[in-house]
Amino acid sequence: MGFTKKHIFNTQQNQIANFTKMIGHPARVSIIQHISLNKNCNCNALVEAIGLAQPTISQHLSEIKKTGLLKQTVKGKNLFYSINQNKLNECRRLINDFFVKTQVNCCK
Repeated sequence: MGFTKKHIFNTQQNQIANFTKMIGHPARVSIIQHISLNKNCNCNALVEAIGLAQPTISQHLSEIKKTGLLKQTVKGKNLFYSINQNKLNECRRLINDFFVKTQVNCCK
């Protein structure tokens, strides 16, 4: 993989790229959807619901967590995940603003 020159792009451009890269995999989309419907589910519940191996689910959870979209709660030896709604709203606004501004620019 090539070196990404993130430093030549502004913060907003990098944020949009990071978020869209994260949701660019169907397994991650499925994980996010499942967690949104089943608050505080753990990796085992995701393995059962989605049908991927536990290490694969863990890798995808790690990628999602990098964006801050997931909150973790420890109960005993288990980690439970829920959606960080503040981050979800931030990402939604960021993506929406990008498309609205792009559409407005195209119409000029």
